[in-house]
Amino acid sequence: MRRIVLAFALLAQVLFAVRADAQGYPAKPVRLIVPWAAGGTTDILGRILGQKMAEKWGQPVLVENRGGAAGNIGTEAVVRAPADGYALLLGTMSTHAMNQFLYGGMTFDPVKDVAPISLVANVATVLVVHPSLPVNSVNDLVALARSKPGQLNFASGGVASFNQLCAELLKMTAKIDIVHVPYKGGGPAVADLVGGKVDLLFTGAPVTMSHIKAGRLKLLAVTDTRRSAALPDTPTIGESLPGFEFNNWYGLLAPAGTPRPIVEFLNAEVHRVLALPDVREKFSGLGADPTPSTPEAFRAAMASDAEKWGKVIRQAGVRAD
Repeated sequence: MRRIVLAFALLAQVLFAVRADAQGYPAKPVRLIVPWAAGGTTDILGRILGQKMAEKWGQPVLVENRGGAAGNIGTEAVVRAPADGYALLLGTMSTHAMNQFLYGGMTFDPVKDVAPISLVANVATVLVVHPSLPVNSVNDLVALARSKPGQLNFASGGVASFNQLCAELLKMTAKIDIVHVPYKGGGPAVADLVGGKVDLLFTGAPVTMSHIKAGRLKLLAVTDTRRSAALPDTPTIGESLPGFEFNNWYGLLAPAGTPRPIVEFLNAEVHRVLALPDVREKFSGLGADPTPSTPEAFRAAMASDAEKWGKVIRQAGVRAD
């Protein structure tokens, strides 16, 4: 009986300590790791989120860009950090649903080794073509590609990039043959599309909106299952090709084992920040739809998308190494 009493006393102390930690959190600066270079969509979203959290907390949120290996370097830095809420990650579809099938020898599990906090946003991925291409819709593009097998090409930010995987999914869904032209990054790919050196590209809306508005690129569709709130007049690819979907999400994560009270606190903070009118306005300007969620819904999305993209990657035979 004495042992049982002592065990309950010890458990109560542990639970009290966790609760106290959550109540005192954050007591020092928090690092928010962005696993990509500065200036990209992930970086911009992370800085908006971090700034609004820091304003309320009275503690700095230090956005740290740790790019490399398609996000694996920054992701691993968070996975290996203490599970105390002071190292957070803004993860993406690529880092948590694709990379595990593209890179051999990964030393961590991008789903099991993280504690999901909340989804943050869906950023519209768009299908754009050079204005000289005689198409005005996805159906037009598919018809043209079928009439000229192997003659149209698509740009990407590199082998195994999300740009390529979107195009591979289009090839499978529409049963067309278009040729991959990989670049060393999304910027050069967009530049050559604007210059008419390639025919089409899947890319994030933020990096192409100015070209679309100026008539230098033609917008055909978005890749999500629903029309983007930021681009309500633009059809989805699925409206023409049922079954096509690329849901480009971004979400906040912590190392696995982070105490639940801290996860819940951070989840509530994401919901609070994403409800702010100025944040929603900034997101809209980026072609981003705020998508706060529960931790459980976020984990389910990661698992579901990992299963889907694993099949696509294996079927397309794409490898990053």
